[in-house]
Amino acid sequence: QLVHGAELDYLVFDYLAEITMSIMAGAKLKQPDQGYAGDFVEVLRPLLGEIAAKGIRVISNAGGINPRACAEALSSACAKAGVPLKIAVVHGDDLRPRLAELIQAGSRELHSGAPLPSTCLSVNAYLGAPGIVEALRLGADIVITGRVVDSAVVSAALVHEFGWAWDDYDRLAQAALAGHIIECGAQCTGGNFTDWQDVPDYEHIGFPIVEVQANGHFVVTKPQGTGGLVTPLSVGEQLLYEIGDPRAYLLPDVVCDFTRVELRQVGDNRVELQGARGLPPTEQYKVSATYPDGFRCTASCLIAGIDAAAKAERVARAIIAKTEEILTQRGWGPYSEVSLELLGCEATYGPHGRRQDSREVVIKLAVRHAQKEALMLFSREIAQAATGMAPGLTGIVGGRPTVYPVIRLFSFLVDKSSCRLEVELDGQRQPVALPGGATFAPGDLAEAAEPPRPDGLADASVPLVKLAVARSGDKGNHSNIGVMARRPEFLPWIAEALGSEAVVDWMAHVLDPQLGRVSRWYLPGSHSLNFLLENALGGGGVASLRIDPQGKALAQQLLEFPVPVPRSIAERV
Repeated sequence: QLVHGAELDYLVFDYLAEITMSIMAGAKLKQPDQGYAGDFVEVLRPLLGEIAAKGIRVISNAGGINPRACAEALSSACAKAGVPLKIAVVHGDDLRPRLAELIQAGSRELHSGAPLPSTCLSVNAYLGAPGIVEALRLGADIVITGRVVDSAVVSAALVHEFGWAWDDYDRLAQAALAGHIIECGAQCTGGNFTDWQDVPDYEHIGFPIVEVQANGHFVVTKPQGTGGLVTPLSVGEQLLYEIGDPRAYLLPDVVCDFTRVELRQVGDNRVELQGARGLPPTEQYKVSATYPDGFRCTASCLIAGIDAAAKAERVARAIIAKTEEILTQRGWGPYSEVSLELLGCEATYGPHGRRQDSREVVIKLAVRHAQKEALMLFSREIAQAATGMAPGLTGIVGGRPTVYPVIRLFSFLVDKSSCRLEVELDGQRQPVALPGGATFAPGDLAEAAEPPRPDGLADASVPLVKLAVARSGDKGNHSNIGVMARRPEFLPWIAEALGSEAVVDWMAHVLDPQLGRVSRWYLPGSHSLNFLLENALGGGGVASLRIDPQGKALAQQLLEFPVPVPRSIAERV
């Protein structure tokens, strides 16, 4: 769509998240030439000729934990297509060869303080844009990286094109914002949008394009004739997505302050963003490691009929009790974690669920154990429930469940000097020096702004969705929920009702009882609030046994929160 239907200077792809790094680590464990995004090669293969003819340069972090293998696969595709494109690989993020050294240095997990495990499958630093900028300077047509921050594939192109200095922090913050807005593809053009019913033509939804000026201001749009929509609200949801403290969105090249970012409709499906501010970066990289932690198995069974939910609950408990008894007899011990969710009974809503009388329920039963053999037994023994327990169980969805390794995320910090940044092009490796200059000082952060207080009498109540849009996502075991007021005058009422403690009460069913907490920030530029729910995802990613391990549905739950407002507002929303 973008190559055929738009005029592009750069085509960028962002494939990586904490969960995909875990999946890629598992893939490389099974097959040494894997561990990258194979889709990237398959998508580009039929487009190579047109990309070359149009002079479009491509930047992608599709290399995952095996960027050289990704480059080799793409080089082979270019050779077969007869298209001589120069492919560069950015190295330096892979710290696994230095695992022993990092352990010896006392590396600790960012949040729990736990020591770095010795059994890590992958250890990758979040690099910034300098390596990509150097690859572009050397003439690369396609740049493949391993782990870089998502926005770097965009900000590198802008630094290269405009010749921005590495201490031009406001422009770097705008560049990072541009990358952040489009890093999730169609999520800023109507995908995952709260007002989904207003989004036309999902079948041909337009993917985003950013048109950036030399001063850093940019417009978000999409190809003509495509589906979806581009509005301040659809783009605003993405602005807030997974950013944590909006005054200090920490990136390797700049610390961004998005609190004053303003969004303005400047044409049909065209939204302008300006107002990002930047501070010097820290002297450290964030590192994401993955390590094995036992095994998991998830079984899903449909049970139907009278009292389906009650039957499902009893059957699930019986399966666990029966199999744990067998595990104990064999000396394997109980499950280390059990998750039971009855899908169809609004299991993700906790105490806010309303449907307890469904006549059709899916039992989702997930268990974790240190020994694979224990879960193979669970996988086998669960089938007996179909003939020896409550009526109406129609069978195991998808057949006998598979046992998978649990791969957990471990995040920590390293000095930037620990990474040896290099660009590989035409078989030659060239070192890349990081820019020097000032470093981040927490005292330079702007004071946290307080939202305005409402003026008037709240004599009515409406659900939050009538006043705001919202989106949620994950950062490891934490969930981020961004809430953007539909009109500036709604924000004071939203903020008055939706304090941190109110969110703790409303979302208590997902928060860890000991470690869970909620922080809130106000963004006056976009009339928004951002919430960080710490330790809310049951371990997060592939380590979580929950049906929603990335918190994608948490915003939907918060949108039902009742907000007291004046009757004059309630009557017009």
